[in-house]
Amino acid sequence: MKPFDRISGAAAPLLTDDINTDQIAPASRNFKPDYAELLFSRWRRTTEGVEIADFVLNRAPFREAQILVARENFGSGSSRESAVWALLAFGIRVVVARSFADIFRENCLKNGLLPITLDAGDRAAFEATVVADDGASPCTVDLIAQTVTGPGPSAYHFTIDPAERDALLRGLDDIGLTLEALDAITDWETRMTTKRPWLQRIPNGTAVWR
Repeated sequence: MKPFDRISGAAAPLLTDDINTDQIAPASRNFKPDYAELLFSRWRRTTEGVEIADFVLNRAPFREAQILVARENFGSGSSRESAVWALLAFGIRVVVARSFADIFRENCLKNGLLPITLDAGDRAAFEATVVADDGASPCTVDLIAQTVTGPGPSAYHFTIDPAERDALLRGLDDIGLTLEALDAITDWETRMTTKRPWLQRIPNGTAVWR
């Protein structure tokens, strides 16, 4: 996945509670959907496909937003990973929310999208600043410093588990982290082939590890 360290741009306010994964990325009959077009498609366009002008991501300051600001329980509902893929395909790399659904948050971290929850005392002030600024000034998210700066001079600190931070900074998902130990895994499997050969076979006698 793409490493994350620091981004800067307009922060798009979508200040609604309980935005679920079906609203973020509605189910599609297309096996290879355009995930960028899928993002909030029921909110961005009418059933006839006409763009809804006043939806936040259809407005000029936020058409290329990399930061989305929401409220409580963002990403609730089903565990569909396509909700994160749709956000990333649109260009959003950060979601700042008051809280996240657990599975959605994990999907974000495994795909290179940074989920941020600010301290309780900072949330309302940050949201009010984002709304008042209306995309006129950039907002900067720095994972190294663990800060959200702007819009304007205000800066807010956020916390993140050190292992999650390290994986995002290096662009490593679970497979990437596992492959860092590939030499040790290969060595162990090779030794087990000699020490416990019966573990390397399935009922038809075919070797599993070669």
